[in-house]
Amino acid sequence: MCMRMLFLTFGGYLQVSYEGKKKKYFTGTEILLWIGSVILIFASFLIFGGSSYISLIASLIGVTALIFIAKGNPLGQLLTVIFSLLYGIISFSCSYYGEMLTYLGMTMPMAVFSLISWLKNPYDGNKSEVKVQRLKPKEYIVTAVLAITVTTGFYFVLKYFNTANLIPSTLSVTTSFMAVFLTFKRSPFYAVWYAANDVVLVVLWALAVKEDISYMSVVVCFVAFFANDIYGYANWKKMAKRQAAIQAVV
Repeated sequence: MCMRMLFLTFGGYLQVSYEGKKKKYFTGTEILLWIGSVILIFASFLIFGGSSYISLIASLIGVTALIFIAKGNPLGQLLTVIFSLLYGIISFSCSYYGEMLTYLGMTMPMAVFSLISWLKNPYDGNKSEVKVQRLKPKEYIVTAVLAITVTTGFYFVLKYFNTANLIPSTLSVTTSFMAVFLTFKRSPFYAVWYAANDVVLVVLWALAVKEDISYMSVVVCFVAFFANDIYGYANWKKMAKRQAAIQAVV
C-alpha cells in the first residue's frame, strides 16, 4: 500500500502532455546524454583506481539530478539535496572546506528552497515542469550585490580555515551562489552559472589529482556535469519560448 502511494505521488512528476496528448517524458537526446554521462563516470572510476564509492554514488546522483533539472522537474532539486550532502563529505576529506561549506551551507539549503518554489509554481498545473520566470533588471542588480556580499564573506571564512587552493575555492562560491539563486528564481541562466562552476571545479579537483590520481574520476564527473548544464540552458530557453507562446495565445 505504501509503495503504491509512493508511486502515485512521484508518478505525476514523470508525465508530460501538450495539447492533451501524452508524450514520452525523456527525449532521445536526454537518454543518450544520461547514459553517456553514466558510462563516462563508471569508466573513469574504474580506470583511475577509484576506491571512494561515495564519490561514485554522488556523481551518479548528481548527473541524474541535472537531467531532471534541465526539464524543470522538482525531483531534480530533491536529488540535489542528496548530492550536496555527499559532496560536502567528499570535500571535507580533501580539506576543501570552501566546497564543504558551499554545498552544505548554501547549495543544499537553497535546493530545499528551490524545491518548495518549484512545487508552488508548476507550469499550467503540470507537476513535471516548473513555470520559467524572466528576471527584471532590478532583480539582476540585487543578485549581483548578494553574490559580491556572499563571496566576500566566504573569502575571509575560507582564509581563516586555511582552505586549500583559496582562489579557486572562492570562485566556486561565487558561481555556486549565482547558480543556486537563479535556480530558486526559476531563470534559465541558472545553467550558465552551473556550467561556469563546473569549469572552476574541474580546475580545483585537477589540483587534487596531483596528490591522488583517483580524484581524476571527480574531474571527469564535472566534465559530464558541464555537458548536462549546457543542455539544461538550451532546454530551458526552449521551455521559456514555448510557455510564452502558449501564454500569448491564451
